[in-house]
Amino acid sequence: MMLGRFARLLAATMLALLLTGGIAAAKESKQTDYPNATRSEPKNDLRERDQKALQAAIDASNAGDDAKAQEAAQKILDTSSSKYAKGVALQVLANIKYNAGDYKGAIALYKQLLDLNSLPNDSYFGSMLNLVAAYMADEQYQQAGEQLKVWREQGKRETADSYAIEGNIDYRLEKYPEAIAALNKAIALNNGESKDSWDQLLLASYGETKQYDQMDKMVDAALSKDPTKTTQLNNALVYYQNNGEYARMGALMEKAAAKGALTTEDDYMRMGQVFAVMAQNADNQSQAEAYAAKGIKAVEDGLAKGVVKPGYKPYKLIGDTYRIAGNTAKAMDAYAKAAPDAPDGELDLLRAQVLIQDQQKYAEGKAALQRALQKGVKRQGTAYLLLGNAELKMKNKAAAIAAYKRAAEDAETAPMARDMLKKLGAAK
Repeated sequence: MMLGRFARLLAATMLALLLTGGIAAAKESKQTDYPNATRSEPKNDLRERDQKALQAAIDASNAGDDAKAQEAAQKILDTSSSKYAKGVALQVLANIKYNAGDYKGAIALYKQLLDLNSLPNDSYFGSMLNLVAAYMADEQYQQAGEQLKVWREQGKRETADSYAIEGNIDYRLEKYPEAIAALNKAIALNNGESKDSWDQLLLASYGETKQYDQMDKMVDAALSKDPTKTTQLNNALVYYQNNGEYARMGALMEKAAAKGALTTEDDYMRMGQVFAVMAQNADNQSQAEAYAAKGIKAVEDGLAKGVVKPGYKPYKLIGDTYRIAGNTAKAMDAYAKAAPDAPDGELDLLRAQVLIQDQQKYAEGKAALQRALQKGVKRQGTAYLLLGNAELKMKNKAAAIAAYKRAAEDAETAPMARDMLKKLGAAK
């Protein structure tokens, strides 16, 4: 599951206090969001003496003064005989608990409010949705789903947001086909328009059911609509990477590049890295070279556009990719550009190995080793052993002996170094 990567959709379900227009307005309003509800609205038993205290609790809550709102609401619960007033007070207190992150406290109060059964349908069913949100925030997804079902059955209302909530719940319960159906219904009820949070869940649900073609279609449609909006692209790429789907990553990034959706240094570098991995895992040399060429081009395009800044990371990636493709000469050229900015001497040590062992460029290899040792390398014995070999090839016997003696201090390279010292007549 990828729950940590996606928004919870809770903000959409945490409704604002429904009586912000005042008690009188609430009493006189004949419009309702639940005209077909099976529940009969209870009689409003609010008394004039409770109205001022109730309005004070509501106003304080809407103003964000939780302490004042809580005090006023609790006083109503303790002193009022009006079930209507107590219902609104419970609503105020439950919302305060929810917003403070006390979800279990909010759940208890919302349930008490619903059991009291004293509010008009809009407030009653709105609080029922808030209870769903509190269950979700407390990760009680099964209870959230059951409560949402009650809301729909009793309220006789279907909304895009409610199906998005249902899709969120199904996703968290790992009921991915059901999540897909609910989210698509949310989009249909929203006149075919989706929201980023819905798309994230839908994309992940398609991924969990391995409907990769649907994922690609979603991303392609989003990029066609607005290439600068890359949320879906990035979510899909993260999913594919986590699941080792590098071929799909590469194809998707090529589409994105063609639409002008790659705009940052990370975009170009990630594309280069993806194709490098694909080249490394290619079935044959020809395929490896083709993938490597695409990766190198991505990084070089970024450099040419000034989006990718010249330095160690891009040139090292280019060099690594050339090595994977078997082009040692170009790899070495790239490594030479990367080495000055390298954080340590490891890259120079790698360059020295190729220069000395493969290309017989002993002077260049020696210079690279000296830089490597100056910057610091983990395998010092290897570096000194190579340095000894280079000095010997350049007929610098004394320098070779000195290097081999340093290599003999390392347990890993000591046997080879001592053997060379013995051959040079410098063994102890």
